[in-house]
Amino acid sequence: MKTLRQFAAVAVLAALAPLACARPLCTIVADAASGKPIRYEGQCGERVTPASTFKIALAVMGYDAGFLKDQHAPVLSFRQGDPDWGGADWLRPTDPSSWIQYSVVWYSQRITHALGADAFQSYVRRFGYGNMDVSGDAGRDNGLDRSWIISSLKISPEEQVGFLRRLVNRQLPVSAHALDMTARITEAARLPGGWVVHGKMGTGAPGTSSPDGTWDQAHAYGWFVGWATNGTKTYVFAHLLQDEQIEERSAGRRARDAVLGALPAILARADD
Repeated sequence: MKTLRQFAAVAVLAALAPLACARPLCTIVADAASGKPIRYEGQCGERVTPASTFKIALAVMGYDAGFLKDQHAPVLSFRQGDPDWGGADWLRPTDPSSWIQYSVVWYSQRITHALGADAFQSYVRRFGYGNMDVSGDAGRDNGLDRSWIISSLKISPEEQVGFLRRLVNRQLPVSAHALDMTARITEAARLPGGWVVHGKMGTGAPGTSSPDGTWDQAHAYGWFVGWATNGTKTYVFAHLLQDEQIEERSAGRRARDAVLGALPAILARADD
């Protein structure tokens, strides 16, 4: 039996590190009610950019403030000058569901600008989100546009799990509607055993504050954070990796695939 358990543990670790050129930095899976980890591996206290995982928090803010209405409203259109590096999916009319699905940066910016700087900062502080610094790049007054994208806002995997616990336990100071709608638009997968996974991936390359905007694409961070529930039990998770060379597929997408591949075995053992 011990040998089988050891083999299973090795299999899970292998699933969470699917490519030798990506280094797993941290994996946490924890009971949402008690906070007790059932999986804790790596250095999980270091803060890095949240990148697009911040969209979970932004969704809660947007619904609570009334800017976001439901899964499909408001529908907003791309404007000349909006970020467009996400390709054709970013150029189409976008609603809350497609915003999360395609990780549309300009839609995030519409939410933050609708909130305004004071309300945006207030939400981040009340959520206790990471270092709570949404000032943006030093001297550029761009906190509403990119503070969560390789900029001033940073969060550790441990803090991601803490925020997600407050979300799923309905302890954030927001409306029930905001929490319900955020759960709907972040559903990511359905797993054996009746588990429904909610989450958001994120990718961000470490960079400098130089005017030429140099980014270290060969060492991109990849996140996948969220929660899994089967109706009676809920677990929150955060997985962070860092690339060691430039990859064709985004680090965030590979982090997501690794977690979804490993979760069934982790959750099955948690229920034993």
